[in-house]
Amino acid sequence: MGEAPASWRFDAIGTTWEIVTAAPLPAPVRAQVMSRIDVFDRTWSRFRSDSTVTALALDGGAVPLPPDAVDMLDAFAALSEATGGAVNPLVGASLEARGYDHDYSLRDRGARPAPADWRRLLTWDGVLASERSWTIDVGALGKGRLVDIVLALVVAATSGDTVVDAGGDLAVRGRPQRIGLEHPFDPRRAIGVWEIEDAALCASAVNRRVWLSATGSPLHHVLDARTGQPVQVIAATWAVAPDVMTADAVATALFFDGGARLAHEWGVEWVRMATDGRVEWSPGCRAELFVPADHRAPGRGAFPTE
Repeated sequence: MGEAPASWRFDAIGTTWEIVTAAPLPAPVRAQVMSRIDVFDRTWSRFRSDSTVTALALDGGAVPLPPDAVDMLDAFAALSEATGGAVNPLVGASLEARGYDHDYSLRDRGARPAPADWRRLLTWDGVLASERSWTIDVGALGKGRLVDIVLALVVAATSGDTVVDAGGDLAVRGRPQRIGLEHPFDPRRAIGVWEIEDAALCASAVNRRVWLSATGSPLHHVLDARTGQPVQVIAATWAVAPDVMTADAVATALFFDGGARLAHEWGVEWVRMATDGRVEWSPGCRAELFVPADHRAPGRGAFPTE
């Protein structure tokens, strides 16, 4: 009988991480992981007063190009184009206006659309440059990028099965893992199970961060950047891709028209649940879904017309 896997749990970037490996990670590797997380956080966190994006929001201007900027912002450009501008990396000010700010005040100050011309206000050609008063928010896509970075460090330092889980953003290397898809309206239930191998599974849902608007209606963190309003049609999304950043990017895009088409172009499998309980999924999706017939979207498994 082999030894039980080793689990390392810690908190970082506002969520709980768990890294499971065949053998305990040596202390120098753990230190390297924590150092790389801190470097990423000091660059991209809008919740830190000492971060690069906070400085750009306050003063504008340009800074040396961070190592992850091109890949992440190029992906945002593709997401923005696919969703008609609903996904926008300058949505940070919109989130802050709704109360999801660096103090987590949850005080709603009204809808603030993100700038439609964000490609003019934010550039990443040689340097990272931004106009003042607009806050970069790399969101789930950025979290996915960081999980990919941590996974690479861990895999380089160990052998055998590896799982990196950052608050539900999962990367699996080695033996397949069966992952439950949490029901967005009842965390005690699952709408299905997805077995993944040497891949990433990411989810997003509107029930994770919920507070009240100034008028007493519910707010959550998934905003349509064009309006500054929370999405209303889709309740939860799941996506499987070779890397976590891509899975997270698609999980975000799936809240909007155009998201399924982008997933198809990128070869990403997906599932999503509407706020009325209907479920739809991508062609050939290998998730095992526990969905009653009356909750299946018309044309299930077919590429949706958008």
